[in-house]
Amino acid sequence: MAILKHIASKSSNYGAALKYLVFEHDELHKVPVRDEKGNCIMRKEFYIAGLNCEPYSFDAACQQLNREYQKNQNKNEIKSHHYVISFDPADKDECGLTGERAQAIGLEYAKANFPGHQALVCTHMDGHNGSGNIHVHIVINSLRKLDVLPQPFMERPIDCKAGYKHHLTKDYLKYLQKSLMDICMRENLNQVDLLSPSLEKMSEQEYHTKRRGQVNLDFANFELTLEGLTPMRTTFETEKEKIRNAITDVAKRSVSFMDFQNLLKLEYGILLKDHRGRFSYLPADRDKFISAKTLGTCFDRAHLLLLFKCNAAEKEKQRWRVDDPMDALYIKSNLRLVVNLQDCVKAQQNYAYAQKVKISNLQQMAQTVLYVQEHGYGSYEELYKTAESIDQKMAVARYDAKCAESEIKKINEQIHYIGQYLSTKSTYGEFLKASDKRSFRNVHSDELDRYEEARQNMKQYFSDGKIPSIKELRVKKELLMRMRDARYETYHYFKERNAEIQTVLANVDSILETAKVQQRERQPRAKKRSYDMSL
Repeated sequence: MAILKHIASKSSNYGAALKYLVFEHDELHKVPVRDEKGNCIMRKEFYIAGLNCEPYSFDAACQQLNREYQKNQNKNEIKSHHYVISFDPADKDECGLTGERAQAIGLEYAKANFPGHQALVCTHMDGHNGSGNIHVHIVINSLRKLDVLPQPFMERPIDCKAGYKHHLTKDYLKYLQKSLMDICMRENLNQVDLLSPSLEKMSEQEYHTKRRGQVNLDFANFELTLEGLTPMRTTFETEKEKIRNAITDVAKRSVSFMDFQNLLKLEYGILLKDHRGRFSYLPADRDKFISAKTLGTCFDRAHLLLLFKCNAAEKEKQRWRVDDPMDALYIKSNLRLVVNLQDCVKAQQNYAYAQKVKISNLQQMAQTVLYVQEHGYGSYEELYKTAESIDQKMAVARYDAKCAESEIKKINEQIHYIGQYLSTKSTYGEFLKASDKRSFRNVHSDELDRYEEARQNMKQYFSDGKIPSIKELRVKKELLMRMRDARYETYHYFKERNAEIQTVLANVDSILETAKVQQRERQPRAKKRSYDMSL
């Protein structure tokens, strides 16, 4: 998928940016690669172009503009902005992405989103650190050179004027990400939702720290190997990675917040703080808490609390199963109901069939007695209570599964309306800025109606005004589906048990009734014999 990175630089050396784009660099140490003579090595394949300046005079042009407006003279000022569009490595083979095509996309993107700025647009084919993915660098002077028409992403009137600086806000960054997504979808390139927070968030600083740490660890392990020793660690973990791994390990075993908090402190020495609906973590070797936001959405409060519910449901299911010691070894029996010969018309009409039914009834009675003995039921009341308990558990599991299904349906609707809202938001923004709103509505009535419908439904779902990302909702949906499947599995398990125990009860009732009938039949004969003897 294509991703967008942004780097703000306070360096006044614009030539360094040009040098990086044209010559090969060691990405790990951020230094140029040189030949035996000490000269920089030019990159094998790249495409470069300039906007509002010549590409190879970018440094001089930026310095001249800064002097003209007396801007970017302070060392604390941001002198340039560096945007990187990194395409999916699969785009080469699957989508036919070439360097020329990527360069054209980069130029289009820069012209549309950074109008009036001096900019370098350069496409590299070798990927970051030789990874092989095509990516485009866009380096702009923070100072705008030309007056341009107001654009939807500009929040201030001065943002379209020459002599004013590039003003990057959260909304502007979201606009840039959406613009990239739109281009990738138009060009049929691989793309994901950039507007949603990542499940495991890794900053650029952490990325480079991990790479340097892995290189150092590999070198140390190599020296140990030469000495005949076996390295204990082969993979370097950053501080945040250790926290992520600890949280993942503990979370999959926790069934509640307190359980999670205690295990995290006991096993890994990490303190957990729940403040204003947000989780923060404090390892033993730190003085400052690390927010879940910097770790990724998999480690925030909403995701983990839902995971605890799933774990609790699964644990409860297992507890139900081991209440009866025989449940752990439960195998579905072949028990069938004992047939009442008085109600069986065919048995009354056919003597041979009646005999066959009698033999089958004897077999089922014998199996029923064996079942009662194997399961250790000492009385009829104990058997009846077990049947009631299983029936209750079956009803609870079915109710929980239906509740999970209802929640999934609700989340599907939320995802639908959020997507509908995001796809029509820009049209509504244009509608608000239109001078002739009636004519605009006549042309875009369908999109505006869909926007209003989505907004109305979102007000019902999110009355507090906090709208979650689609990615968060999909993660929540996945967890709920797991919960639903687990509960349905529990329901079907108890449904089979219930059918079996009801068969046993009915057969026991039949056996007891048969015994009562036989007893009643024996009593008159005994009285008659005693009467005859008295005569």
